[in-house]
Amino acid sequence: MGGSFPAGGFGAGNPVEGIWQAVEQLRSTFEKRVGTRVGRGEVRTAVLALLAEQPMHGYQIIREIEERSGGSWKPSAGSVYPTLQLLADEGLISAEEANGRKIYALTDAGREEVAGASSPWDATGPTDGTRFSALPKAGIELAQAAAQVGRTGSPEQVQQAVTVLDEARRRLYSILAQD
Repeated sequence: MGGSFPAGGFGAGNPVEGIWQAVEQLRSTFEKRVGTRVGRGEVRTAVLALLAEQPMHGYQIIREIEERSGGSWKPSAGSVYPTLQLLADEGLISAEEANGRKIYALTDAGREEVAGASSPWDATGPTDGTRFSALPKAGIELAQAAAQVGRTGSPEQVQQAVTVLDEARRRLYSILAQD
């Protein structure tokens, strides 16, 4: 994000307006990085994780992935349906017609494949950069809280908030400094 903030910094005039500008800058930065594209294996992992819970049709799978990722990932039908076909070809899922829709379910081989695996939206699972992270949401929520303090807080409360944010920034950078 270095160099992407306006000259003179945020809040050079109205501090509250500056905080809102910072919130919007933070949001747009994370939106650019989070996007809806994920690795090919992630669609596969997500589909298998969902079908481990219950049989579903393709549209349900798309909706569930979107919901469980907090709206940050909505795979297209063009990525889900080919994945379903591939999983069926591999013998990991089966499909049955019901009410004019194909309902997909795990086979025994599919259940073995899923055993012990984490889902891509599982915050406690391994993270490799393509898995979903709570960081963008936490950053935006922090910025929104700072904006609220800026709008409604006393000068002393604003100064306390600045101190907290400065400490949070230092601690975040210290995470990167660890080996």
